[in-house]
Amino acid sequence: MRCMGMVVKQGDARALTLADEVATWLSECGCEVYVADQPAVLHHAQTMPMAEMLHCVEMMLVLGGDGTLLGVGRHFIGTSIPILGINMGRVGFLTDTPAGSVLQALAKVLSGQFKTIEHISLKAEIVRDHEVLDVGFAMNDVVLQRVGSRPVEFDVRIRNQQAFRLRADGLILATAAGSTAYALSSGGPIIHPAVAAIAVVPICPHTLSNRPLIISADDAIEVRLCSQPEPANLHLDGEPMQQLTASDVVRIRQSGKITLVYMKDHHYFNTLRNKLHWADGASRVAEDSC
Repeated sequence: MRCMGMVVKQGDARALTLADEVATWLSECGCEVYVADQPAVLHHAQTMPMAEMLHCVEMMLVLGGDGTLLGVGRHFIGTSIPILGINMGRVGFLTDTPAGSVLQALAKVLSGQFKTIEHISLKAEIVRDHEVLDVGFAMNDVVLQRVGSRPVEFDVRIRNQQAFRLRADGLILATAAGSTAYALSSGGPIIHPAVAAIAVVPICPHTLSNRPLIISADDAIEVRLCSQPEPANLHLDGEPMQQLTASDVVRIRQSGKITLVYMKDHHYFNTLRNKLHWADGASRVAEDSC
């Protein structure tokens, strides 16, 4: 690893200070460092548009929270360029490396002591009057959500078969990476990253028997907005994509992979316990008694 790209969370002074320290350290190790979308000057780092980084960097460093990493990850869908997330946020399921140990982590990276995990992404197409209106990509989730106070009504087809028709506040289609985000807070299941699956999670459904589904990541999904007095919004990874009107169809299917970097001692269930505070005290007592 001798050519590193870097993205720093906008408006975060702490992240900018750490980025300057990281760039200096990498330069002293013989690495070229490029930083994207950063108006402030970093010592030992050259600015470069994100589009150009796709053709020259060997690894991307993201200093920020999961939201920052999601924004970067969409640029690298389908590439083999790995992304290391440095957690400057609050929870940090994807930005797994703590800011306080970034230099130790980078030393391991430069010596090849790391592992990578591939995450699927989703492609969403909006079809209106039989024409594709817009196309976007998401790493975490595609979300259909009501605009006003009234629920939306939509029809969901999976594998060219009708799955269900529902009135609800919305619908979440989440990858394994996104299963610990909005989908989790809406009652959806947690999907292990090794499982290529999509969670179909209704938001506050008006039919109590309706429950989340886990389907194959290879399945094609169509969501049609039914006739109603108000439109609905479509979001990709929390970012607004388009406002939908009656009879619009959203086609969702698996897209390219995104590669994230983790230290070799990273274990998914440790992350779940730490981030979700699963019986912290009880687990330590259990381990001590074994």
